[in-house]
Amino acid sequence: MESRITELEIHLMHHEHTIEELNEVVVRQQRVIDRLSAEIELIKRQLRAIAPSDIKAPSEEEPPPHY
Repeated sequence: MESRITELEIHLMHHEHTIEELNEVVVRQQRVIDRLSAEIELIKRQLRAIAPSDIKAPSEEEPPPHY
């Protein structure tokens, strides 16, 4: 019985270690995702500033000549 408890404790330790490693991976990945999202937003803002959209808002559109 004692050996089974020891074996279970060893398995538990390994599982806890694996969970901690996986958590670290997830945290690193989230940091990368956050950084990339911020970079994409910056690029979108820069593109809008360089080349604003040619599409006008419906309120700014002139009616076609046949109206």
